[in-house]
Amino acid sequence: MAGRDQAMALDFDPSVTALASQPLWLFRENEPGKSVSHAPDYFVRRADGSVLLVDCRPENRCPARDLAKFAVTERACAEIGWSYALLGELDPVEAVNLRWLAGYGHPRCFTVEVAARLREFLAAPGLLMEGVEEVGHPIAVLPVLFRLLWRQELLGDLSGLLSDRTVVRLAVEEVR
Repeated sequence: MAGRDQAMALDFDPSVTALASQPLWLFRENEPGKSVSHAPDYFVRRADGSVLLVDCRPENRCPARDLAKFAVTERACAEIGWSYALLGELDPVEAVNLRWLAGYGHPRCFTVEVAARLREFLAAPGLLMEGVEEVGHPIAVLPVLFRLLWRQELLGDLSGLLSDRTVVRLAVEEVR
C-alpha cells in the first residue's frame, strides 16, 4: 500500500505536474564486473522543471540488496541533477483522508455554482458541515467541497480525521 498511497500523495502535491509509474530501468556498473539494474517506482516532474525519482518501501523492511540498489539509484540521480527519495508508509490518518478526497478528483464532482458559494462562505474559516449546510443540501454540496479540498482550493487540517468538525478555509494565493 505504500506505493499506492505515495502515488496518491504525489498526485495531491500541487508542485507535481507529472507522475509516471516504473518509467525506466537503470543499469549501472556499481563496481568493476558488478552491475546493478533497478526500476524505480515513480518518475515525478515538478512545476519548477526538476525531476524526482521515487521508490516506495519502508526502509526498515528492505533487504540489504534493495538498499544497495536504492543507494546506486540515488548516486545516479545526483550525477544528472535529479533528486531521489525512498518513501515509506504515509501517516495512517493522512492516508485515509487522501484516499477519501481522491475519490472526488473527477470533474463530475464539481458544480460551478456550488463551488462559488462554498468559496464565498469559506473565505473566513468555518466548520465543514456548517459551510455545506449554508450552501445547500449535503448530497449536492459535499462532493463539490471534497473536490475543492482535493484540488486544494479549500484547505483543512488533514492530520486529523476529516469530519463535520474539520475547519475548512479558502486557500490564499501566494503573493510574489
